[in-house]
Amino acid sequence: METDRIRIYPANREQMESSILAEKDNELKKAYGEMLDGCLAHPDQWDWYAMWMIEKTDGTHIGDLCFKGLEEDNPEIGYGIIEEFQGNGYATEAVKLALQWAFDHHGIVAVEAETDLDNVASQKVLNKCGFKSNGKIGEEGPRFIVYNEGSK
Repeated sequence: METDRIRIYPANREQMESSILAEKDNELKKAYGEMLDGCLAHPDQWDWYAMWMIEKTDGTHIGDLCFKGLEEDNPEIGYGIIEEFQGNGYATEAVKLALQWAFDHHGIVAVEAETDLDNVASQKVLNKCGFKSNGKIGEEGPRFIVYNEGSK
C-alpha cells in the first residue's frame, strides 16, 4: 500500500531475519524475534504477525510497524520511525494505510495501540488517525482504540 510519499508492506522472512541480526537495541531485537516466531507459528496469518516495512517511495527505509497478531477482532498496532525521519508525518501516513488494510478484513471491529505516557509525538499520531483513549493502562502506558466505521 502506498501514498504519494511512502509505501508499507509486510516483510518476508529474509527481511525480518536481516532486521533481527542488524538491530542493536536488545528490546527491539527481542520484539522482531517475537514477530518472526509469530509468523512461523501462523503462516496463514503472516501479515498480522510480520514486521511491516515503511519506506519512502524512493526505497529509503524510514521505519516499521506491526500488528501484534490476530487473536481477537481488535488487533494491536505498533510503529516506529527512524529518528532522522521523525516529525515529517510519515508515522501518521503509515498508520492510516495500515488501518485501511486492517479494516478491509472481515471481522475487524477495531484496532488498539499503546504508547509510553511521555511519548507525546506517538499520542499525536494516534489522535490524527482517529484513536481515542480507552481509559486503560497497559505495560507500556495508556491504551487507545479506533473503531472500524464500516463494521457498525
